[in-house]
Parts: sequence; structure tokens; C-alpha cells
Amino acid sequence: MHIPHYYKNENLEEIKGFLVENSFGLLINQVDGKPWATHIPLELDKDEHGKEILVGHIAKANPQAKSFGNTENVLCVFNGPHAYISSSWYQEEEVPTWNYIAVHIYGSLKVLSDDATMESLHKLVNKYEKNSKNPINLSEMSPKTLRQVKGVIGFKIEITEIQAAYKLSQNRKQDYPKITSELMEQENIGSKAIAKKMNYLKL
Repeated sequence: MHIPHYYKNENLEEIKGFLVENSFGLLINQVDGKPWATHIPLELDKDEHGKEILVGHIAKANPQAKSFGNTENVLCVFNGPHAYISSSWYQEEEVPTWNYIAVHIYGSLKVLSDDATMESLHKLVNKYEKNSKNPINLSEMSPKTLRQVKGVIGFKIEITEIQAAYKLSQNRKQDYPKITSELMEQENIGSKAIAKKMNYLKL
């Protein structure tokens, strides 16, 4: 991913926090010579050696799963909030732009055993059920229902490279107050979220 130096984020702790909060991403590789992507949760976890990995699963019927046996490198893309930035908010004439947060992770994919896949599914469900009014637990489901798990293939991704772009008008310090103010007045959630991230930077 092309990232101008003033938008590049190398704060690993902040990036890890972003991944935990924005874990629904894109798993991308090549299938029969064609780029292929699947939208799935990709959870940040640690392996038995304490090294950060991504863990996920897809349906065995997905053609992407059939390529896992010969897949060496994959790309995972995670998107955060984004917002249109009107140049009418600038002190000087300029073209409009877009502010956004995005993280790309490159890594090596390895298929998980059935037991490891089930363990990852328990973690996934527990993470997102904890705030439910009536949380479910996979361990309480019937064997008949859990047979559906046989239809998925679990995997882990050993991370080899992390690229993070936090494009938040860092190159426009003189316009920062006006931009954040205008964003907060917008009706959409993305604009307000970007404004909050910009205010966090306090340029």
C-alpha cells in the first residue's frame, strides 16, 4: 500500500488495538491465477510462542479454501472510519480529498486442525456475545447444530509485514480545527469518527 510518510503509523500497540476493534476484514490471495477476496472476521491472537497471528475460517465450499494447500502468502485488509474532506474547509484553494484509516497485513497462511478450529470459534463467539442481552455459548449447543462446523476450514496467518495508513490531514495543521469542526457537524458516523481520531492526534 502506498503511504506518504506523514500518514504512516508505526505504533504497533495502536495498530493492534485497531485490529481488535475492526477485525472484519478481507482475506486476499490468488485462486487459479485470479485475485480472490473473502469478507470475514480475522481475529488478532497469539500462537504457542507468544507471537501475534491472525486467526479465521471460511467455508470449505469457498474456492479460496481449495487454494490453501499451496498458498504461501496472503494479504489481509482492514478498514476503519473514513470521510470526505471538502477543500472549502481550507484557508487556501486546494482539491478535496478523503481521510481514512486502513491496515494491510501480509503473512503466511497455515490450515488449523479441527480441534484448533473449534477453539478459535469458541473465542470468536465469546468475544462478540459478551455484550449480548442473552449470550449464547457454543458449548451449550447440540451436536446436531455443531455439525455445521464440519463445513468450515480454520487457519492462522503468521504475520510477516504490517502497513498502516492513518490519513488524518496531518499535512494541514493550519486547517485542522476547521476540518474537525466541519466533520463533527456531518450526519454520518464515519465523519464524526474521523473527527474524533483527528482530535486525538491534537495537531
